[in-house]
Amino acid sequence: MTALDHGLGLGPVMVAAGCGGTGRELASYCGPGGLDGLDFVTRSITLDPRAGGPGPRIEEVPGGLVNAVGLPNPGLEHFLATELPWLVRAGVRVIVSIAGATMGEYADLARRLSRAPGVAGLEVNVGAPDDAGAGLFEVREPYHSASVISAVRREFPVDRPVLAKLRPDVSRIVEGARSCHEAGASAVVVGNAVPAAFRDGRSGGLSGPAVAPVALRCVAEVARVLPELPVIGCGGVHDLRSANAYLDAGATGVQVGTALLHDPTTVARLRVALAPHTSPNEETR
Repeated sequence: MTALDHGLGLGPVMVAAGCGGTGRELASYCGPGGLDGLDFVTRSITLDPRAGGPGPRIEEVPGGLVNAVGLPNPGLEHFLATELPWLVRAGVRVIVSIAGATMGEYADLARRLSRAPGVAGLEVNVGAPDDAGAGLFEVREPYHSASVISAVRREFPVDRPVLAKLRPDVSRIVEGARSCHEAGASAVVVGNAVPAAFRDGRSGGLSGPAVAPVALRCVAEVARVLPELPVIGCGGVHDLRSANAYLDAGATGVQVGTALLHDPTTVARLRVALAPHTSPNEETR
């Protein structure tokens, strides 16, 4: 069962937040149809512009990347004026990732985006790895996440999905997913980067295939305990086999992130491979 079957209006493959740039960078790698019909999660948008963290922001490690990009973005006003209209014209199904320093900021973002033409849904970033998300609302307990989701859900139309993006913490993932679902989340995205460090000791987040076994365990736990809650798997998806591992674990869909930095055609290939007419055993090339 896919996220589309669950009534979310989303297909089985999505671009993970921040990994498709503004969309323009990805367009030429998506085949003849371009971005049309693509489920695209934007970089995390904040009320005010953010320059991002100091460099170097990304470091390649065995099996993935350590990053501390600091959520650079142009702020809500610029996004609404330039990036969103371009994505809508390209035929993208736009899921806006939002991040804030307070619950009030999350609510304000949701309220203003609810009136913006072309916004298909929101992804609420409540799982930044430690201080890699410096300046964001501190989420230490599941009820913190639930409070943010509740504030967003009150301001956003009930007929459009609100996704809660959670860190893949095996010991707390079910509790966090349940709290967010009860607060109004339409689905949960598992997971975000896991806390890590650069070689020089700076804090960051680890993403890519290295985190896939942990994220898979989290997806399976949520799907087992909360079968009514759609779960979208994220972490190390780079081919049909890795995507099917999440679907077999109970995910309704997957997001592709780090793989796009290595092969920007990954989403296009997986969209074809996971289309309804495609054999589940067919491997992409």
